[in-house]
Parts: sequence; C-alpha cells; structure tokens
Amino acid sequence: MDGLPAAQPLLVGLAADPSAPLVADVVGPAGTGKTATLRAIATLWTDAGTDPDGPFPLLVDDAHLLPDAAVDRLRERAAEPGARMVVARRPWPRDAARAALGAALTATRPPVLLGPLDPAAVTARLTALLGARPAPALAEHVHTRTAGVPSLVDRMTRELAAKVGPALTGPTAPRVPAPVGLLDQIAHHLWALDARVAELVVAAALGAPLDAEVLVPLLGLFDAGGAGVDEVDELVAQARSASVLTPAGGPPPLVTAAVLRHVPEARRLEIRRALAEIELDRGGSVLTVARGLLDTGATGGRVAEVFAAAADEEARAGADAGPFLAAAVAAGAPPLTLAARRAEASLRTGALDAALHHADEVLTAADRVELDDAVRAGSVAAAVLAHRGLLARSADLYRWLADLGSGGPVAVPALVGTGAIAEARRQDRVAPEPEPPRDSPRAVADAIVRTLAARPPTLLAGAEELVAEGVLDSVSGNPTRAVSRLTRAAALLESAPRAALLPDTPAALAALVAVQTGEVGVARSVLERAVAVELGGPAATTRHRLLLGWIALHRGAFGTARAHLAETAQGPALEPRDELLAAALDVALARREGDLAALVPAWARAREAIVRHPVDLYVLQPLGELAIAATRLREPAWVRPHLDEAADLLARLGSPALWSAPLHWALLHAAILAEDRDAAVTHADALRGAAHGSRFAEAMATAAPHWVALTDGRVDPEGVEEAARGLHTVGLSWDGSKLAGQAAIRTGDRRAMQALLTCARQLHGGTPKPTPTPTAEPEPEETGDLSEREREVAALVLEGLTYKQIGERLFISAKTVEHHVARMRQRLGASSRTELFTHLRRHLTP
Repeated sequence: MDGLPAAQPLLVGLAADPSAPLVADVVGPAGTGKTATLRAIATLWTDAGTDPDGPFPLLVDDAHLLPDAAVDRLRERAAEPGARMVVARRPWPRDAARAALGAALTATRPPVLLGPLDPAAVTARLTALLGARPAPALAEHVHTRTAGVPSLVDRMTRELAAKVGPALTGPTAPRVPAPVGLLDQIAHHLWALDARVAELVVAAALGAPLDAEVLVPLLGLFDAGGAGVDEVDELVAQARSASVLTPAGGPPPLVTAAVLRHVPEARRLEIRRALAEIELDRGGSVLTVARGLLDTGATGGRVAEVFAAAADEEARAGADAGPFLAAAVAAGAPPLTLAARRAEASLRTGALDAALHHADEVLTAADRVELDDAVRAGSVAAAVLAHRGLLARSADLYRWLADLGSGGPVAVPALVGTGAIAEARRQDRVAPEPEPPRDSPRAVADAIVRTLAARPPTLLAGAEELVAEGVLDSVSGNPTRAVSRLTRAAALLESAPRAALLPDTPAALAALVAVQTGEVGVARSVLERAVAVELGGPAATTRHRLLLGWIALHRGAFGTARAHLAETAQGPALEPRDELLAAALDVALARREGDLAALVPAWARAREAIVRHPVDLYVLQPLGELAIAATRLREPAWVRPHLDEAADLLARLGSPALWSAPLHWALLHAAILAEDRDAAVTHADALRGAAHGSRFAEAMATAAPHWVALTDGRVDPEGVEEAARGLHTVGLSWDGSKLAGQAAIRTGDRRAMQALLTCARQLHGGTPKPTPTPTAEPEPEETGDLSEREREVAALVLEGLTYKQIGERLFISAKTVEHHVARMRQRLGASSRTELFTHLRRHLTP
C-alpha cells in the first residue's frame, strides 16, 4: 500500500482491531488503488480469523458495474448491526441506487477517496518498486508523465526498470526511453471505453477545452434544450472515472502521447481544423490547437486566420509570434497584410534584419496598407535604425509618423539625440491646429487619423511620456528629475512586451543620465533590473550589459567590465550602436591597464566602429574615450570629424552641462597626452562653466585645474586629494586614483607623496592599504629573494609593460621602476635581459 496515503487511516484502524465492525466506501477512478486496498483488508481479516458468531466479512470490488438489484442488497447489508463490509467503486455512474448505497456506507465513517499521487507519494512508490530511492529528476518525470495515477506510475516504473535497470536509482536521472509498450496498453484501454468517451479524450488530447460550447459541435452531440451540455458533463465524468482525464482537466501526458501515437495523422488534422474553426468563431483561445497545426502542411483561409489569431495571443503574452505569422502566410494569407506584425515580432526577438525587411515591405506599399500597419511598420523601422546607429534616419521616420497623426513623445529621444530640440518640445506638447471645414477631405482624413491614433493610457504610452520628459529635462531642465522620470519609465515597462518598439530603452537612457549626474548606484540598479526582466528584448539586453560594463570601467572594476564585454561577444555580431560602445570599452580597458599589445587591435576595431556610427547625443562618452586613445596612438585624425560633429550637436542643444561635461573631461585628458596645454586649459575652463550641471560635472570641474597644474609640475596635495575623492564619489574611481597617483609622482614633498599614494591606492582598490616608500623596503638577504614590491615589478616586467606603464600601474615613477629592475638584476646575478627573465619566472612560479 506504499504511495496510497488516503487508504492508510482505514488500514491502520483495521490492523489495530480486525474483528471490529467495519462498513466502508472506497471510491476512486480507475487505477487509483481500490483493488489493492481491498487485498490489504482481505489479508488483515484472513490473518485475524473469522468470528463464527459474527457477520461474515464481505469485500466487493467494482460495485459501479453491479445491477441496481445487487446494489440495493449491498445497501441493506450495510445497515445490518455489526456489519463488516467494504465496497470499492468508481465515482461514475452517478444514479439513485449508487447514491443510496454511498449514503449507507458512509453513515458512520467518511468515504475513502482515492486519487492521483502527489510528488512525495510518487517518490515513495518508486522507492518501494525499485528497492532504492530514485533520483529526484526521475521521480519528477514519472509524476509529470503519469499525472500521479497510481496504476500508470507502477506500469511506467516497471517498463523503465526493465529497459534501464539499476541506473534508475543512481545519483542522477538517466535518459529515460519512451514507454512504447505502455502507450500501446493505454490506447487499448481507451478504445475499450464508450466510443463517445474515447472521442472526447482524443479531442482533449489535441487541445480541445472541456467546454460544452466547443465539445457539443466538435463531437456532433445533440443539443436540443441543453441536452448536449448534460451529455458532455456525463462523458467528462465517465472519462475521469476511467482515469483518462485528470481531475484538473486534460488527459495525463501518457494518454496524450498514446493518442498521438495511435490516432492517424489525417484524423488528428481533421479534428484540429474543426476545433480551430469552432474556437475562432466563438472568439476563444486558438493557441493550443494552432500549435498542433504547425508543420502539418494545413492550408486555407480559415487555417491562416487561426494562425494569425494565435500570433495575436502570443504577442499579447510577450512570446514569439513569428512562427505563427510565417505559418499564416504559408497557409495562404496575403504577405503584405501580415508584414507589419511580422516586423514587430522579429524586433521583439532581436532579429533586426528580418524586422527591417518586413517593415520596409509595408513602408514601400504604404498607400496600399491599413494605417495601423503603416504606423506599426514605421515604429519598427525607427527602432531598428536607432539600434544601428542611424538616429537621424530614425528621427525622419518619427517625423513621417507624426504626419500620420501617430508621432508624439516616442519621437523625442531621437529628435533630442540629433539636436532637434525645438521639434522635440513640439512632439512632447502638441498644440492643437485650427480645424478645417467639417466636410472637407482633410477633415474626414483627420477624423479617421484621430480615431485610429487615439490611444488609451497604456503602460507603453505612459512610459513614452516619461521618457520624453526625462530626455528633455536632461538637456534643459533638472537632471535629478530626468533620472527620476526615466527610472520610473523603466519600471513601467518591465511587464510590457512592446518596449522593443522604442528607439532606446528607458533603462539605458536612465543609466546614461544617472551616470552623468553622479548617481552610479541608480544607474547600475536600473540596468541590472532591466537585464533580469529582459526589458526591450534580446537586442536591448546586449546594450544594458555593455552599459553595466561601462559603469564598472569607471569604478575601476576592470574584471567586471571585461566579464560584461565578454558576455556580449558570445552571441551574434553586434549592431553598430552596441559595437561602438563595445569597441570603446575594449579600448578603455586596454588603455587603463597599460596594455599596449591589447590596445592596438582594440583601436583597429574602434576605428571601424566609429566609421559606421554617426555622432548622436548618446555616444558622446564612448567618443571621448576614443579621442583619448587616438591621441595616445598618435592617430587623432580618426576622431576629429566626429568631435567637430559633437561640438555642433551640443551647440544646437544649447551646450547642456550634463552632456557636454564628460566630453570636455575626455578631451582635457587627450590634450594633456598631446602636451597641448592651451587645449587643456580650454577644456578645463569649459568644465568650470558646466560645473552647475550636476555633481558629476562639478567633480570634474574641480579636478580639471589640478591636471593642468600637473603639466606645469605644480602640485597642491590637499586640493588634489580632495578632487580625487570627489571623482570617486561620483563613480569615477579610476580617474580619482589616477589623479592622486600622478600628483604623488610629481610632488617633491615626501609626506605629501605618501598621502597621495595612499589616496590613490584606496581609490583604486576600494580599501586602504599600507603604503611603503620605495626607499623604505627592507633590504633582502643575499639569497636571491625578492621584496614584495620587487615581486610586483617583476610580474609586470614579465607581462611586457614598459617602465612608464609599470609606474602608472603601481603609482611610482618610471625611475623608481628602473631602480628596482637594476637591483633585481644585480641580486640575481643576471648578465642579460634573457637571463633576468629566466630568474624572474623561476622566482614567481609556485
């Protein structure tokens, strides 16, 4: 009786006193353990012996099959004093005679109701059958396939044990073969039932709901005066009683598999067609049956309608509607009528080539499609072009959509990003135009447009408005309010599948603005949340990860930044907007780590990326990083045209401090690298003018004069440390560490050098560290051992870094590095560079 917990109380009570009077009703569908329960009772009564003076014990199985007269006699027997009688039966049929019997059997004891086993009971049953506890995955598999029906559990386990053997009880679940023999047995059992019950189960296995509105016409039942509904109820009860339908609704998966194996394909297709048309006519869900029709070759107008309706259901659920739309076209739907929906479905899954192809089909024939399709296709194309870095072209499409009456806030990020600030403000607050005469053609057209373009206050509409307001705030309003609005827009769209239709996600825009206001924690939080919920679809996830890498770069968390960069390299080729950011991140990591060998190929990648991507407002930070790298590699001509475009763009926007300050900061460093003091002063002055824009701009404005002073050999230790910590506070930890380290190298005050080196190390590593001076290191014994600092220098020498690069990494001067190398060569007795490298490898290898 393992795995039949419902029967345990009855058996335990009987085992305690087998001779006590007992009248019990054991009720359950086929295969739930009724016969096994009676056998256990028979054993207990047999072992206890029979009382010759008491009533003879009586066990009755399958009482649901008895004629009414026999049922009446059992009812009378149950009422006798001291009766010992247990009756097992199915819950169907339900008639007066059996209802009276049930009342008599349960007069003194509730019925024993047997049914499907839960997962724990299935595990217990498998343990009893196999002699050892099964792997959890195996128990879960058996429970799922059998729906917990005890007889199916037993039969499936025995068949698997015969085929797989002891591996079933191993630590991991083996690959379990399909129980073909069991499927054949189930099919035999199914065809032995009433033909109408079998047809009901076949229909349910093929996707029909247990709904009389569907089943009456599908099964061809007579429906006069509601008789069909009653007949469906009886058939469902009979099927559940036979365990070919579960209490929850559909057939157990094994029964479905048996149907699919034994019902001819032509018959399955006929039933699915009929079911699909019934659901389509009544406005019900066609998704399940449409899935069954995929790849069957079904064609025709009605089938195409079914696929199109299924695509709508998938799209509303945020799933991929593409396969259903493709099937609808293959079934005979005119391609142009579904092209806009296919474009949107492709965009949601990140298939941007397909999205743009289908959108262009519609836009090319805009005069021959519905207005809604034209708007949808235009929105898709605008979003794809933004992904591809063609934000100006995207803005043109939004202007065209505005002419159709479907512009508005969604266009604002593209318009602002390309410098069209006045247009963006008009889109955000559309002023009403004078109405033309009521009967004019334009009035009629405008009325249609207003009707079609009017939108309820959906999540998407609300998010578009917040994004528009946030982007406008970022260039001419309050930066903190901009971050708030963009962050709220991202939260609104977490459950909105149509977020992919935006030119950029509110999470990405919120992160860009938050970083440039010094709110790095907010930026990281909103991006991590966007990645977790896949906001905007696969294409947007790549952008979110790259922005997370960008934030990590500025914090000095190079390992984290590389991990994000590497993750985006695992998928398909990046779109131009993402490729530019990825290339800039690659260059920035190589430059900050002083790795010239990595910087050269990274720069080659960046040169190609920058050629493919025109300048817009949202790429100014990567552009600034590439300007520094170009100067470092003496190839500034590659970025000069783009920097000129950036200057023009910022001028058209009124030189907003939030967006201009990071670019001036980057160009300040490029000027210092180029030893162009006048340009450095110019950018420092520009930063001072932008200091009011945000905490971020203020921190850079404070630090900029100290960088200029360093080029003159002047160091203000206290001012530098304050400026470096200010940079750290707004997320520019690496920049702060670099400033403090470079000032330490240049100061002649030993105490100031120590303080600045300590500051540099704290900002670089995140935790304070003791800071020994180069001359304060203990002299090693003449055994060839290296000091801790010498081991650091040696490791970087073996990496191929120059003395200058090593000095920048360790915050010491190049002369000090040279001094360390000379001492190591002398102590190790190396007469050549090759010999020195050999000694160093031996000392540094565990």
